Amino acid sequence: MGPGRGRPGVTTAGRFVRGMRFDRNPLRRASDRAETVVLILLAVLFLVGAPLSALAAGAGMHSIAQRAETAQHASKYQVTAHIVKATGAGSGGNLTTEVLAQWTAPNGKRVSNEMAVAIGYAPGDTVKVFTTRDGQLTTAPLAESQVASLTDLARVAGAAVLTLVVILAGLLARWWINRRRMAAWDADWRATGPRWTTRA
Repeated sequence: MGPGRGRPGVTTAGRFVRGMRFDRNPLRRASDRAETVVLILLAVLFLVGAPLSALAAGAGMHSIAQRAETAQHASKYQVTAHIVKATGAGSGGNLTTEVLAQWTAPNGKRVSNEMAVAIGYAPGDTVKVFTTRDGQLTTAPLAESQVASLTDLARVAGAAVLTLVVILAGLLARWWINRRRMAAWDADWRATGPRWTTRA
């Protein structure tokens, strides 16, 4: 028989059915078919659930991040700080230097404080900073791009969690089925083994 040719009468569909253990082979055990059913169910769960879990996790994170963005924009204010003088040496590692700057807080209070700015700023220059209502320096509020990044990260995490759950479920199911399979083999051997090993 030439290479690449199968046995007469054997079709691709037939080989697939036998590979999936749904044929009428009398040597197939119920545990074999149960294992195949479990694998199919887990595959369907992953194919259907992964997109849904990604969308759900993304939607949840998007809602949380948007609320945080709105709250931060309501409590953080951008003001113009005027650099008075340099107070520290520049750092080659992060390319910043310490300066003394002054700004007017949103509540009208005049504030003078030290802050880090990029190397290159000199006395008399101005820089935009974010402060609380009473003028204390704070971080910038969440931007739309950060909200989008958090949403994408949550989608990936949602799909990854489901993948891990499916893998663990598959391993657990296979372990349980193998235990049942080995128990059945042991029972069969106890029934047939003595007939094979009895001396005449």
